[in-house]
Amino acid sequence: MDLIDRVSRQFEDSARTKLDALEHLAAPIAGAVEVMTTSLLNNGKILSCGNGGSAADAQHFAAELVNRFELERPPLAAVALTTDSSTLTSIANDYDFTQVFSKQVRALGQPGDILLAISTSGNSPNVAEAILAAHEREMRVVALTGKGGGRIGELLADGDIHLCVPADRTARIQEVHLLVLHCLCDGIDCLLLGVEE
Repeated sequence: MDLIDRVSRQFEDSARTKLDALEHLAAPIAGAVEVMTTSLLNNGKILSCGNGGSAADAQHFAAELVNRFELERPPLAAVALTTDSSTLTSIANDYDFTQVFSKQVRALGQPGDILLAISTSGNSPNVAEAILAAHEREMRVVALTGKGGGRIGELLADGDIHLCVPADRTARIQEVHLLVLHCLCDGIDCLLLGVEE
């Protein structure tokens, strides 16, 4: 096995997947930036959730907003629903793991807030339940998926935005998800700060 060749193929496949996704995702990413920025400007907040690597992405996104991305600016209201181990374990223990995000959305979400729902497969039951709870709370949803969008794609309502990576390989989808999250952070900063370039 030639490990250098294998590593090279990983890089090339990742770059190709990102470029293939550009045409499909550019417009909906721009739309997501606009709805997120509007929510933040109207004293709303962004709640984010996901499992495994998507949980890490949810936390990464919230940290970029609360702290900063690349430009200096005031902190922005974002909460990752994946970080409170006492809340997560009590809900999972007393009720069911599928409710670990939805109960938090019902507690914290307000009309005008945004739910960033991340699921590589589009089929994560607890993320799907969070979307239903967000709709109950009159929140818009930005769903970040792959593999055709799965059940999550079917749950989205008018006004929601689906950022579905046109790929089937989990690693490639996750790599595009990270790029999308950085595009969202950059776009929000540019709209808030009036950056032209």
